[in-house]
Amino acid sequence: MLYENVNIEAFGYELAPVPISSEEIEGRLTSVYEKLHLPYGRLEMMSGIRERRLWEPGTMPSRAAILAGRNALANSGIPAKDIGCLIMCSVCRDFLEPATATVVHCELGLPQNALVFDISNACLGILTGMITAANMIELGQIKAALLVAGENSRPLLESTIKVMLEDKTLTRQSIKKYFSSLTIGSGSVGVVLAHKDTSSTKHKLVGGYSLAVTSHNKLCQGNADKGMSDNMETLMSTDAEELMRKGVEVAAETWKFFKKEVGWKNETPDCFCTHQVGVAHRKLMYQTLGIDISKDFPTLPFLGNVGSVSCPITAAMAVENGRLAPGQKLAMLGIGSGINCTMLGVEW
Repeated sequence: MLYENVNIEAFGYELAPVPISSEEIEGRLTSVYEKLHLPYGRLEMMSGIRERRLWEPGTMPSRAAILAGRNALANSGIPAKDIGCLIMCSVCRDFLEPATATVVHCELGLPQNALVFDISNACLGILTGMITAANMIELGQIKAALLVAGENSRPLLESTIKVMLEDKTLTRQSIKKYFSSLTIGSGSVGVVLAHKDTSSTKHKLVGGYSLAVTSHNKLCQGNADKGMSDNMETLMSTDAEELMRKGVEVAAETWKFFKKEVGWKNETPDCFCTHQVGVAHRKLMYQTLGIDISKDFPTLPFLGNVGSVSCPITAAMAVENGRLAPGQKLAMLGIGSGINCTMLGVEW
């Protein structure tokens, strides 16, 4: 897809207030580590994650998304009355029904004639939401849109630690499916898109490309959807090594189509912001795609894997840190279990 009329007006985000280090998590798993003779420091060494962040107990995904959405709107200068679409894009949500977006919409005071709904697409949610909203803007159906995501990793982390401590049959092999869940962090992000005639920026969304290789949908799966409150048991089973290999393969194919679609080359982007998963994944992806890893903006060491928040919050921080100057180009590379892959190009 290519766009002529869509700008990224602003990012906004909120950091979860409670840091928890990989060392602290391993301390809670002392009995498991000693039983299986696992070396301490393994979690940070394997993932590259020094710490991740958690919301305070009882924080709902909508509350996290509201904070980021409010920040994004303030940063954009777009009046609330001009938001024609609000999409909640995170894996986490408050309940099965109604859409968690309705809670965010009400709290932010957005207009009644705005489209309001949730999109669920694993860690690719925000990028999928950006495409959905950009299509509406390009068609002239709306002037501006707000995409939000609020990821709450506390239930998954607590449930995973509980199961690991209680499962007396764990082996060095069977424990592997749980380690990815120990890398997940909490956070929230908002993105405002606007028609170029409404926009006060020149941050053009050039276009993008998506691929779905759904034969790999069993490599990372969560349990039955029972909500995301702190007292609900949420578990993930992940074949991390195979997911990494297959995910990078899909990314390599997507990158080829993306470059052709938007007319870029490997050296065109000045900055890359990706879905941050782990150091091994980062190294393999940049090697396989043949792109310069020095152009990557990393947030993994202090945020962990923040799901759908990861790629856009990384872009927001890259902008804050001066990694994008006017006229430079940004590539946003997203991979979600399933496997789905979306890559977007931005002219800043």
